[in-house]
Amino acid sequence: MGTQGKYTVITGASAGIGYATAKAFAKRKKNIILVARREHNLNELKREILQKTPGLDIVIKAVDVSVNENVHQLYRELNSYEIETWINNAGFGNYESVSGQDLDKIETMLRLNVEALTIFSSLYVRDYKDVDGAQLINISSAGGYTIVPTAVTYCATKFYVSAFTEGLAHELKAANAKLQAKVLAPAATKTEFGQVANNTSEYDYDNVFSKYHTSDEMANFLLQLYDSNMTVGRVDREDFEFKLSEPLFDYAGNSKNNQRVQLKD
Repeated sequence: MGTQGKYTVITGASAGIGYATAKAFAKRKKNIILVARREHNLNELKREILQKTPGLDIVIKAVDVSVNENVHQLYRELNSYEIETWINNAGFGNYESVSGQDLDKIETMLRLNVEALTIFSSLYVRDYKDVDGAQLINISSAGGYTIVPTAVTYCATKFYVSAFTEGLAHELKAANAKLQAKVLAPAATKTEFGQVANNTSEYDYDNVFSKYHTSDEMANFLLQLYDSNMTVGRVDREDFEFKLSEPLFDYAGNSKNNQRVQLKD
């Protein structure tokens, strides 16, 4: 039933948007490689998928990709698979002032949100830039386009994701590459994000937010981005509407004379 020989990789698949996205792609008869630390959750997800869509190949990779050596090792392990879509969803947030933030947590967040995503993206682009239908989708945040109070460092990591992916999309188009790079920017979504970001075991989204989306809704938005030729899929923080667009950041390569702009100290 699966797309013969082709797979979709989803990191951070053990919960939230990644979990829902895996089920959404499975409905399209896609073979899936599930990546996350919590093997029990991945096995449960695999069971759910195969109950509804038997015949797919669901591969589990229980690994902590906040460790760079694991990132490289995992990618090497996947060399034998034909990967038509790579979704970098793994990441977490943090709400705290810069002066009060836990640096151990921040260092892990930087490795996961920035370093792992960059390594996976770079390796995938290197191998699949000229493959028809290949897509790289990186998960950013509304906080990757707006700085949120008490979440400055988290937003900075997601600004990186947005800028990196938009810039990569420009680069690929300029090279007439076949691979498409896209960025999804959710706003408040009811997942484990709230608990992790606030260092708490309980987090009431209904009490904190007047509006939010579910993981299933975000997975549907991701599919809309996947099906489109747009680069950015973003939830508007004001009206919570999902909008598709071309890249949002200014890009020097689009200047009138198309001159290369050199960055100086």
